Amino acid sequence: MTETLAVHTVEGFLTPDETAEVVKLMDDHLATTRWVPARPSDGLAPPASVQEILGGAVERALPAIRRVFPSAVAVTPWDYHDLGPGDRIEAHVHGVSAPESRPQRVARVAFHLREAERGGEFYVDTCASDALWTERTAGPGSAFAPGTRFVREISHHAGPREIAALSDVPRTRWTSAPPAGTAVVYGAQLVHGVEAVRAGRLRKLITNLMDGPVRP
Repeated sequence: MTETLAVHTVEGFLTPDETAEVVKLMDDHLATTRWVPARPSDGLAPPASVQEILGGAVERALPAIRRVFPSAVAVTPWDYHDLGPGDRIEAHVHGVSAPESRPQRVARVAFHLREAERGGEFYVDTCASDALWTERTAGPGSAFAPGTRFVREISHHAGPREIAALSDVPRTRWTSAPPAGTAVVYGAQLVHGVEAVRAGRLRKLITNLMDGPVRP
């Protein structure tokens, strides 16, 4: 449970040369696919060449990641997100949908390929309110210790009622401005989102941090 509520950073996740190569490869991929997100939270699967570079970065970073997320073993394929002026990702929480399943998502990893000129900050929200928590607990055979409690799952595509209910929960917001080349790792049960981009373009890559090997 502690891991699903933790936050960590890996500075130098990608080198400047790797970042430049990923930008070039993604630009070529976008030109070929002509992909335009229907909504800010929609993602695109990067090509295999980008996945390979990111996979190498994960291998290098795993010892540092495991200091805070000791169950971390692997990641799922990465998704690419592209936000422009006015775009934002509303506060949401992924939670744990099937605690008995393995491998289990422990956290998410976000890498900003390009920062917006203004706005577009990533944030996590913390709070002590019971309103975020369900009565579900982990039982025998779960990927979690027996008795572990789980937060409500509130998608960024949730309806107005769910979004309003989350907005009413008193929370403390922690906004990040990580150095270039840094990856942010945040627990699967943390409320998080992206502030509105006010100028420029935010390009980011996101994956799931898993506690076991990911099947192809």
